[in-house]
Amino acid sequence: MANVILITGGARSGKSAYSETLAKSFNGSRAYVATCPVMDEEMARRVERHQQQRKNDGWTTIEEEQDLAGIIRKSVQYDTILVDCLTLWVNNLMYYAEQAGTAITEDRMMEICEELKCACMAHPGNIIFVINEVGWGIVPDNAQARLFRDLSGRCSQGIARFAAKVVLVACGIPLTLKG
Repeated sequence: MANVILITGGARSGKSAYSETLAKSFNGSRAYVATCPVMDEEMARRVERHQQQRKNDGWTTIEEEQDLAGIIRKSVQYDTILVDCLTLWVNNLMYYAEQAGTAITEDRMMEICEELKCACMAHPGNIIFVINEVGWGIVPDNAQARLFRDLSGRCSQGIARFAAKVVLVACGIPLTLKG
């Protein structure tokens, strides 16, 4: 099984910078799995800036909005895979389910996390997942936002169960919660 590490924290807490530094500390090839859909010009500029920052560090960028287990299974040639981020991935799963006239439930999220675990078990290297802590604020005022918060929390719990290490990043400072 891969050495699975979950990095969590608030928005702009330093999660991505920490996870990239951690990934670069491992020897071998690296893949950056980006889950962010480009929805507008500002997001396109953000994505471009992030790609430029990684350009000379030996990263292969893979864009995948939904099938993370499939990408992990197909990417055994990489010694380290960084998935940034699961929060956007949960958003994507909700969006595509809605487009298909279905919905993602908390139970289904746990099943999807189990699929990720199985994919990680077959990977020989390091896999770093990044996710936001979205449940520390106020209770959202609508059902869809509450579902997003709940699915994100279930996703965090599902990945943390099989991760060897879990790190909370606050104010740019990593705090090890597990491992």
